[in-house]
Amino acid sequence: MRIAKVQAWWVRIPIEAARQHRSDFGQVQTFDAAILRIETDDGLVGWGEGKNAAGSAGTYGALVHMLNHEVGPMLIGRNAGDIGPIWEMLYNGVRAGSAVRHGHAMPQIARRGMSIAAISAVDIALWDILGKHLGQPVCQLLGGRKADRLPAYASGGWAPAETIGEQLRGYIARGGFRSVKMRVGAMDAAPHVSAKRVRAARQALGDGVDIMVDAHGTYTVADAKRFAGLVADCDLAWFEEPVIGDDKAGMAEVRAATTVPIAAGESEATRYDFRDLAVMKAADIFQPDPAFCGGISEAMKIGTIASAFNLRFAPHLWAGAPCFFSGLHLCAASPASFTIEFSLGANPMIHDLVEETVEAVDGMIAIPEKPGLGFTVSERFLEAHAQPS
Repeated sequence: MRIAKVQAWWVRIPIEAARQHRSDFGQVQTFDAAILRIETDDGLVGWGEGKNAAGSAGTYGALVHMLNHEVGPMLIGRNAGDIGPIWEMLYNGVRAGSAVRHGHAMPQIARRGMSIAAISAVDIALWDILGKHLGQPVCQLLGGRKADRLPAYASGGWAPAETIGEQLRGYIARGGFRSVKMRVGAMDAAPHVSAKRVRAARQALGDGVDIMVDAHGTYTVADAKRFAGLVADCDLAWFEEPVIGDDKAGMAEVRAATTVPIAAGESEATRYDFRDLAVMKAADIFQPDPAFCGGISEAMKIGTIASAFNLRFAPHLWAGAPCFFSGLHLCAASPASFTIEFSLGANPMIHDLVEETVEAVDGMIAIPEKPGLGFTVSERFLEAHAQPS
């Protein structure tokens, strides 16, 4: 099971105008990701995904070049089952040998951002290969599934106060969701505008539906506390990324000032960042993105930290199929998980890139049972939307 071929593509899929939305990222016109294919000498194929940009926005030429011309050649000939050692080798770089001898990490200077995004893509693909090799779904390799189906929440919510209730009710009708998430923050003119939208949503949905809000890290500490006070009686399930991820002390200050649980982590990389969130008491819910935080291996460690600190685990899964399916297996195996993000914006990177149907039924999503991650990439569709390298 030696790695024989490594190929990455920048996949850009246009979103039809009628299904586009505007957020603090601007108008989202395409869905972009770095998609990785690893093939072994015995013909097994694993699929991975790396992200170096927010949500579905961004450009991926540099990450794809890194995967194809820097990371890929380092993998050729390695045993695809050596997932942990390969992760550490890529993380430590030129000091990998020293790290092995001394028994602790000695990462190269460029140990965040694009480097971890590349490691994430490789790690996801290797877990996919190992599951196929052993004939088991990845969640079984992570310790087993705690349920065949898990609750999901509908993630979207950009409409103004006048129509936000209609938008969120539409989500509930589509998948039977009992939890919905809406965007707040810089997309609105001021905290009181976001608060008005949240109040309209709560009035429209009543008390039987959980509402989460996501500021994408766009508030100052003062404005985040102001917003939290304005919606204190709306019974929010969580307040996501109230301030920039770089300001963990500020996030801890917001958490101490409100009774609304704080969710964070889509901008964080590796277990070390999440350790800091836990120790600083900055978050109640960890949201690592498997395509950015370090892959399945690292996300599972992050879930363990959450469990050890009596926190909860809800990965960020606004992503393509490899990342999303990774999240399903992680949530199935992690004792700290409790809900799955299901994007209700246009997401062709999930629904069109793979041959399987991905849907929520009665607010629940089934955990894949097939070996590996459990999806089949439409390589024709991928090639049709791959950008020239």
